[in-house]
Amino acid sequence: MTTQVEPTPKTLTSAKVAPVTSHVCHWLTPILYPLGRRVVMPLYFRKLKVTGQENIPKTGPVILAPTHRSRWDGMVIPYAAGKPETGRDLRYMVSADEVKGLQGWFIRRMGGFPVNTRHPGISSLRHGVELLRNGEALVMFPEGNIYQDGQIHPLKPGMARIALQVESGKPGTDLAIVPISIRYSELLPHWRCEAAVRIGTPLKVADYCTKSAKKSALLLTNDLETAMRKLDKENVLS
Repeated sequence: MTTQVEPTPKTLTSAKVAPVTSHVCHWLTPILYPLGRRVVMPLYFRKLKVTGQENIPKTGPVILAPTHRSRWDGMVIPYAAGKPETGRDLRYMVSADEVKGLQGWFIRRMGGFPVNTRHPGISSLRHGVELLRNGEALVMFPEGNIYQDGQIHPLKPGMARIALQVESGKPGTDLAIVPISIRYSELLPHWRCEAAVRIGTPLKVADYCTKSAKKSALLLTNDLETAMRKLDKENVLS
């Protein structure tokens, strides 16, 4: 899953475009979550360690902001932070290329919706804002693409802009952004490798609504990147 969004607050509200929708299929998720947790993940990974789940808010809007190292991240995140662990359904901004065929059928029914990572559509961004205003948990990958060099890459400002629009549009929303580090024992995850997920302390978006939109977005993006770098260094495979 990849998410690279760089909207401005104005673009999310002004244009008339076909809406993007998403939903969680409540007869399918009780099948797929146990299948992934008890069969797929234990078979593929020799060890999968998760720490910091208590940092995910149980209620209210939240953005989960993981590092992006592999397409396996799309299964690791539900394993670490999905409904069986946190009691919350997850929504995902997903690269439009991935929402095709059989894979796309499952993604759409697990809460995913497409975004064009090169030219983000207003309707996709608007839907992300709508989900957060409705108190949902939304997964976005702030680096924008998969990077397999084990390093944190500069974050795209789009996540911060969306978050600030949600909070400033309705003060008191209490939107939080949770940094998450995903590490694998190999740069290219393979059969029976190890994985570790470390979930960090949330950043409160309301703390960044005191300056201009541009300055607030820059400050929030920088602080999130700093938090992710620190978290990634602390995320050890042992």
